Amino acid sequence: MTAASAHPVYPDLDGAAVLITGGGTGIGAALTEGFVRQGAKVAFIDIAEAPSRALAERLAGIGRHAPLFIHADLTDITAIKAAVSQAEEAHGAARVLVNNAALDDRHELLEMSEDYWDANQAVNLRPVAFTAQAVAPGMIAAGGGAIVNFTSTSYMLNIGAMPAYTAAKAGIVGLTKGLAGRLGPDGIRVNAIAPGWVMTERQKQLWVTEDGLAQMIDRQCLKRAIKTEDMIGPCLFLASNASAMVTAQVLIADGGMM
Repeated sequence: MTAASAHPVYPDLDGAAVLITGGGTGIGAALTEGFVRQGAKVAFIDIAEAPSRALAERLAGIGRHAPLFIHADLTDITAIKAAVSQAEEAHGAARVLVNNAALDDRHELLEMSEDYWDANQAVNLRPVAFTAQAVAPGMIAAGGGAIVNFTSTSYMLNIGAMPAYTAAKAGIVGLTKGLAGRLGPDGIRVNAIAPGWVMTERQKQLWVTEDGLAQMIDRQCLKRAIKTEDMIGPCLFLASNASAMVTAQVLIADGGMM
């Protein structure tokens, strides 16, 4: 049994149409596998073509439905709408949307340009709103659903190395609450997950050091590194009917650091 398969089975996710942004690598790839193993009809959007196609091929025989990879740049709103339409044509209206895509590049406040700020929000915040907007009509017509937005604990920690990113992640919390208020009457629940420092390959390659990781684990109640697979359980719960009366909430999944 793999870490991605060691989760409770949620019957309402079996056969459900699920759309995941940034589902080809990192946390997103773990989520894609998690939903595939639930028997969901998963479509995932990503700009990273080679790893996404490899993931789709690897997962093709694991669940009842092979995942659908849709190549798109989420900074392009027209591309978002086209991707949502492609997913709906293949699987029907999404009952679950997971807004996971993000780019946590470090950047210096005193060197940050207006163009950099705008580009950062175009990756980290704007697609969350417009993917939800694109999915909402079909989800409403289908009788409801769940949206799970990935924020981050980084904006709560006074981290000074990525101000545009942390602003976007804080914005996702406000957006989550606004969407929950607007879409709740239509039977759509909207929640967010705030991961701690998850050990993706990108993090390991660019920023993880032995000392830095040790310091983070020392601050956590649970004394081990956070894996991508650790985000599957919280996401499945918030996407499923097990959380039927949970909306407008932020679930912190950081090993008890906060």
